[in-house]
Amino acid sequence: MKVLVISDVHGNLPALERVLDNNNDVDLVISLGDVVNYGPWSNECVQLLQAQNNCIKIIGNHEEAFITGSYLGTNEVAKAFFDFCYPKFNQKEGIEKYLQFHHEFDYTFVHTIQNEYVYSDTIIDIDKNYFIGHSHRQFIRTINNCQLINVGSVGQNRVNINEINYALFDSGTKNVELRKLDFDSNILISKMKEQGYPEICLNYIISKQKI
Repeated sequence: MKVLVISDVHGNLPALERVLDNNNDVDLVISLGDVVNYGPWSNECVQLLQAQNNCIKIIGNHEEAFITGSYLGTNEVAKAFFDFCYPKFNQKEGIEKYLQFHHEFDYTFVHTIQNEYVYSDTIIDIDKNYFIGHSHRQFIRTINNCQLINVGSVGQNRVNINEINYALFDSGTKNVELRKLDFDSNILISKMKEQGYPEICLNYIISKQKI
């Protein structure tokens, strides 16, 4: 089975459409959470994943915030995004159905481990194979003879917003390919300006454009 594993779409519909269009031959799509917030299209991204014939959807911390209606973090940029995006969100019923995790093919698919931002050099102990997202960083590690795969972010690459990250997984051979696609972030920024995003939000996204 050919599996497309994505994470952290963050309301970036054009980026999500690009990934799905470029991988329309897969048998299964697994989303590791944070479909919503930041970008202007949270509702549309939730609806697009719901429309996929074979898609498993895992909950992320931003779905949890949209379900409870409260962002509990202290990051001022993230709070500004939440305050702007949440009132426009109308797909709560859809994200309430997202799973906490999914276990298949001898892998656990989950947004993250122990609520941590896991990077390529994070000290962490695991005893099974994982696919994760959350930290928006793409890598493959082996720890205790187990694989730890972070698929990166579809919609908000925090090094280069013009790059989409995801993974392709062959469930038979267990082969994992980390993939990248180019993305025109000006589409995202133009829509944010059109909708009147706060300056702190615009500046954050613009700062992630790699010239």
